[in-house]
Amino acid sequence: MANIPTPHNAAKEGEIAKTVLMPGDPLRAKFIADTFLTDVSCFNTVRNMLGFTGTYQGKRVSVMGGGMGMPSVGIYTYELFHFYDVDNIIRIGSAGGIADNVQVRDIVIGMGACTDSNYASQYCLPGTFAPIASYGLLSRAVKEAERLKYPVKVGNILSSDVFYGDDGDALAKWKKMGVLAVEMEAAALYMNAARAGKNALCMLTISDCPFTGESLSAEDRQTSFTQMMEIALSLA
Repeated sequence: MANIPTPHNAAKEGEIAKTVLMPGDPLRAKFIADTFLTDVSCFNTVRNMLGFTGTYQGKRVSVMGGGMGMPSVGIYTYELFHFYDVDNIIRIGSAGGIADNVQVRDIVIGMGACTDSNYASQYCLPGTFAPIASYGLLSRAVKEAERLKYPVKVGNILSSDVFYGDDGDALAKWKKMGVLAVEMEAAALYMNAARAGKNALCMLTISDCPFTGESLSAEDRQTSFTQMMEIALSLA
């Protein structure tokens, strides 16, 4: 342990579990803590990026918001891995479905995360890094979904740096390559985990489909993705 509390996280040593669930929205973190966890304590309110630790089916687990975009999730996950000795971070987020067979409320698990970001440039690698999930978490998540009879789709996702992009054809080009959905954080999470020698997984519930215009409300995104939450909690 070193450098804690951090400028972004008020938690003290031992207040965060080895496995952290990370929605983007801190209010979704609070919803998970209120709905699924017992013996809950709040370890962070800095910048209103709420974090909680509690117990789920006898296992200690934490949940904390990660914000929007790779710079934000990059900061929080780096600190969790390096300063708080967290072993597993499971992103549970929302995404836009771009493949034809992906519909609103479907659960997508990101086996790999394509990106238009230059996040990997910091590592000064002699080539292109492919951000991927940790197989152990991925395999367990698929098995748990099967046990719960919650259908999931597993494949490539896109982590984009832009929400309002200027290239109107960008998503269609990624769709041609078999990408299932677009979000904004997984690639940075996967790279941080790889660099730290830790484990990461991104699970997504489809909140909208850009090609059809179908979309869920902000409240639905905050409180209704319970199947994904249950799968993730079981991995703790």
